[in-house]
Amino acid sequence: MATINSPQLLLLDEHTAALDPKTAAKVLEITDKIVNEEHLTTLMVTHNMKDAIAHGNRLIMMNAGRIIFEVSGEEKKKLTVKALLSKFAEASGSEFSNDRALLG
Repeated sequence: MATINSPQLLLLDEHTAALDPKTAAKVLEITDKIVNEEHLTTLMVTHNMKDAIAHGNRLIMMNAGRIIFEVSGEEKKKLTVKALLSKFAEASGSEFSNDRALLG
């Protein structure tokens, strides 16, 4: 519904968080289709590392309100969840401890 009036910026805040994996995948598929067809600038907030890597063209990782890692282009396409978690530990000085994000 948020895309009916072609917004300048589409904000997606954990828009698949409460969904089962199959439904979440379908929502992400539809989201990608609409974003690409409508050429929408989109900010997607997620704790799901796999989704963060798979969707969009730029990934920004934050901790305590600060950007600790940023990647885009070919480097983002080659990124793995394990490597992303390693970057978090390296940049923040602590391990990523959100089980919900790791299970995604």
